[in-house]
Amino acid sequence: MIKRTFDIVVSSLGLLVFSPLLLLVAFVIKLDSSGPIFFRQRRVGRGFRPFFIFKFRTMVHDPSGRGRLITVGDDDPRITVAGRFLRRTKIDELPQLINVLKGEMSFVGPRPELPQYVELFQKDYAEILRIRPGITDLASLKYHDEAALLKRFENPEVEYCRRILPDKISLSKEYVKKSSFTFDLALIVKTLPKIFGRSSARIMLFRDSG
Repeated sequence: MIKRTFDIVVSSLGLLVFSPLLLLVAFVIKLDSSGPIFFRQRRVGRGFRPFFIFKFRTMVHDPSGRGRLITVGDDDPRITVAGRFLRRTKIDELPQLINVLKGEMSFVGPRPELPQYVELFQKDYAEILRIRPGITDLASLKYHDEAALLKRFENPEVEYCRRILPDKISLSKEYVKKSSFTFDLALIVKTLPKIFGRSSARIMLFRDSG
């Protein structure tokens, strides 16, 4: 109950405080390339209930939806000019506050996966998805540069399923066992420097290159 109250209050405040930034980003996305403002993708939530996760669109619009499931590095040709900056600063993740407010996600919890990957490890996810997925967790902290890591592999999707995803599942199970409001606050505190530290560095680099 405390966790859900926290999610509602903080996500509401976040959407209010960041509303000018959200509007500015929406304008830049429309100016930069054709297509929708938001990228919506089906993920698997608590109790295996599907939902659509919200992110700012950072790639060229693909109406067929048949693109690669994972993104490898910032040099992916599908990433737009604005999208590259949004990804590096993590601003593209801000719309997930909507998912938190709706109760589909929490601020802290196992990152929601694609149905295809959940199906591969259904028994494991039966344990993990007893709780709401979240914006950050132990795996998010460990793999905050996941795209750069995957870039090293010849076949990123195979390596993701073979190496990274099993480790993420293990970390998610660890979170489920340790889950508490105090533990959540500790993870949020650890997450903030990674977000704002990278964002500040990228913004300064962006200014210096102008």
